[in-house]
Amino acid sequence: MAKNIRVRFAPSPTGPLHIGGVRTALFNYLFAKKNNGTFVLRIEDTDQNRYVEGAEDYIKNALDWCNIPYDEGPGKDGGFGPYRQSERKHLYKEYADQLIKTGFAYYAFDTPENLDFHRKDHEAKGKTFIYNWHNREKLTNSLSLTPKEVDDKLSSGDPFVIRFKSPKDETLNLVDEIRGEVKIDTNVLDDKILFKSDGMPTYHLANIVDDHLMEITHVIRGEEWLPSLALHVLLYRALGWDSPSFAHLPLILKPVGKGKLSKRDGDKMGFPVFPLQWVDPKTSDISSGYKEDGYMPEAVINMLAFLGWNPGTEQELFSLEELINEFDLKRVNKAGAKFDPEKTKWFQQQHLQKTDTELLSKQFEIILSEKKISTTLPIKTIVDSVKERATFVHDLWNLSHFYFMSPSEYDEKSVKKAWKADTSNLMYELTRILLDITDFSADNVSNIVKGWITGKEIGFGKIMMPLRIALVGSLQGPDLFEIASLVGKEETIRRIENAIEKN
Repeated sequence: MAKNIRVRFAPSPTGPLHIGGVRTALFNYLFAKKNNGTFVLRIEDTDQNRYVEGAEDYIKNALDWCNIPYDEGPGKDGGFGPYRQSERKHLYKEYADQLIKTGFAYYAFDTPENLDFHRKDHEAKGKTFIYNWHNREKLTNSLSLTPKEVDDKLSSGDPFVIRFKSPKDETLNLVDEIRGEVKIDTNVLDDKILFKSDGMPTYHLANIVDDHLMEITHVIRGEEWLPSLALHVLLYRALGWDSPSFAHLPLILKPVGKGKLSKRDGDKMGFPVFPLQWVDPKTSDISSGYKEDGYMPEAVINMLAFLGWNPGTEQELFSLEELINEFDLKRVNKAGAKFDPEKTKWFQQQHLQKTDTELLSKQFEIILSEKKISTTLPIKTIVDSVKERATFVHDLWNLSHFYFMSPSEYDEKSVKKAWKADTSNLMYELTRILLDITDFSADNVSNIVKGWITGKEIGFGKIMMPLRIALVGSLQGPDLFEIASLVGKEETIRRIENAIEKN
């Protein structure tokens, strides 16, 4: 493998970055870091009609949030800039002219009406119109016109495009790092447009020129670019350049049904398809993002890595560092990867459990502060007691609110199940027992209360269930005596008395 590995992620700023795009960026990043290479961001904004304000910043912010920042790109010049195609416009004409001179491309002056006529004529005969070797010399271009006619048309400012001259009767043996050998019959290729008379290149020419000038060694991109592989390899050959290695990643498929994952699937099934929230600058419509929904970037990255790649082991939970160490293009699948919203939640839950309690406590303190709750209770202990049942940081409040607020109402089903005719008397008796306890540590309270229950020869449920309802408001929550110990003796007794009164 070449010493200086260089890969690029080249999105168009036409809207928010879909998680399919983030997955492409991630695989490029992992490959670069595994091989001590460089990860380049290039903004492909030649189509100014589709340019959306704020989209470029969104792309950069999304990569930063995912912890996969680019090494080179807008604002981080590595000597290969500029990194926006709109700022590189002056470069492309030279290469289009070179292809004309060497006979690998030609001027085409066909009007849209003329091409439309040919398309309809072919359709009427049950054929498909392809502009290539079998008809190009019968159409209006520099292959069928005399040099003088071509010069006259160019001088008089006639609109034109520059088309690539696809070779005839050749079999291309191409190699894809993921799919292996790909054979292409050049007779089925059309003569793609490379350059337009408005001075703008098409994606194909700009892409090849930029990749060459930026010394990109590996092009890792989505499967939708596979049909362009033959043209791109032919362009490298025609320009006399070495071709980079190509790898086409599998599609991310809908959770249900067939086809690619889309925003509509997310809207319908209630999950984000964008890393960050996006506000449409034209309509002000808001699309949800993984960040705002409470997902950790580590979980999102772990989930995306498994859409199309597997480590070849049973391990599913990976840090970014581990993904870098394990990543190999040979372990990327050819088949599409079905997106699973529930599995995404599972990754989130698992990563939350692995997060240091100290860090979760700081995030939980922000939630308490937003709810205007000030407390002297040990936040770290509380977070530790409920964290295993949490998927998101915002779940911590629902799982622990009873530490900070006495229940004002009680779950009906729980009360029906636990509060019997003799319960209030037993609960009153319990308050007398608790009143006499001086060491209110969880272990001590547990021993005394359980000893009392055993001595009374009654089932533990007759006391423990109503006590939980009194402290929590339902039959849920962590260890009862931990709760009692943390809220303290007076508050515990007060809550029992409230429950007796209300039930």
